[in-house]
Amino acid sequence: MYGKGVTAVRALDGVSVDFAAGGFTAIMGPSGSGKSTLLHAVAGLDDLTSGRVFIGDTDLTRLGDKALTRLRRDRVGFVFQAFNLVPTLTAIENIELPMALARRRPDKEWLRLVVDTVGLRHRLKHRPSELSGGQQQRVAVARALAGQPEIILADEPTGNLDSRSGAEILSFMRQAVSELGQTIVMVTHDPIAASYADRVVFLADGRIVDEVSTPTPDAVLDRLKQIGR
Repeated sequence: MYGKGVTAVRALDGVSVDFAAGGFTAIMGPSGSGKSTLLHAVAGLDDLTSGRVFIGDTDLTRLGDKALTRLRRDRVGFVFQAFNLVPTLTAIENIELPMALARRRPDKEWLRLVVDTVGLRHRLKHRPSELSGGQQQRVAVARALAGQPEIILADEPTGNLDSRSGAEILSFMRQAVSELGQTIVMVTHDPIAASYADRVVFLADGRIVDEVSTPTPDAVLDRLKQIGR
């Protein structure tokens, strides 16, 4: 809930949803339907006025600020539309940055697997300005994967990319789920992007109104049109 009294807005209204470990879920819906709010709630970035959020057995609503910060650092990976890379660091330094801040040593074997999965082996010493947009987003995806988080939350991760680069990123994310066992929850407005997921959850006016398994672009588009009527 945002605001008070007559100006109050119920961004999420009785939403109950789970995201299975090792699954890829897309969240879709009209503008203002609560997609990003749901993602922020799962990440513990927004304070809830009611309800509870769990990552594994941990109830985020019972954690203080420091514990929430540690949880987001150690157990959650983030991929956003803006790449959010540090311009003065190389690709590998950006990938390892969250672990460096946490003073954790990277698992070298896992890191090597992640780098190879996203196809960055020959670009690791390049700074963001020396990389294309698609390559920068690959760095962001690798950064999210590198710490072996329990869940990755992606908010319009291909929104700033051309169709080819976007397809590459989505393929890498699909591969991370299928081959590396990662759990991903992605907000998107794109039916093609959603078709890479195992499941699509549809929101409207802060409520879950439908769900589609093994989605195709046409099935997703048809359902969006029905919601928009």
